[in-house]
Amino acid sequence: MTQYGFHFDGTRCTGCKTCVLACKDKNNLPNDLNFRNVYEYGGGTWSQDGAGCWTQDAFTYHVSVACNHCDMPLCMANCPQGAIEKDPDTGEVRSDPEKCIGCGTCAKSCPYGAPKVDMEAMKSVKCNMCADRVAAGKQPICVEACPLRALDFGDIEELRAAYGDDAEIAPLPAADETKPNLVITAPAGAKPVGDSAGEIMNELEIM
Repeated sequence: MTQYGFHFDGTRCTGCKTCVLACKDKNNLPNDLNFRNVYEYGGGTWSQDGAGCWTQDAFTYHVSVACNHCDMPLCMANCPQGAIEKDPDTGEVRSDPEKCIGCGTCAKSCPYGAPKVDMEAMKSVKCNMCADRVAAGKQPICVEACPLRALDFGDIEELRAAYGDDAEIAPLPAADETKPNLVITAPAGAKPVGDSAGEIMNELEIM
């Protein structure tokens, strides 16, 4: 078995959302559904010293995230219909539309917000790591479309060997919740998981 995963390079991402739009176009998603999102996380304050001089510690950066095809997917663990499974050959976490009843438990369970409920079809839908493209030897469309090459995809062990094994950054959840197949190169000023100094300033979701 090969477990595929994503690498996100926060030093390159400008928040342009090309990855989001390419995914929406490839999957013919309606306006209210995204499989990949770009978050802008920022914060900081101003302070004045005794001499009247002002300083600031403002920061902001972007994080692009989709389904991480986790080793311990909470969506799969909590689905009451057993409609979610991991592909034994690729590690893809996928939903079976024949079993899915559209209850939304998977969406509520995932700390990354990866599964969504298509309200028209009343089925769970999510990133499938562009399984058709991967089977043809291509990269997922979000990776191929990124103009700054901030995304990479491949065997997770090879990605970790190339980029390290960090999978945490605010505002994402702690990696030990689901063991995501994700590697992150942190941008300058990145804050740790659980940080309270910043907030998601603009979810940058295409609605």
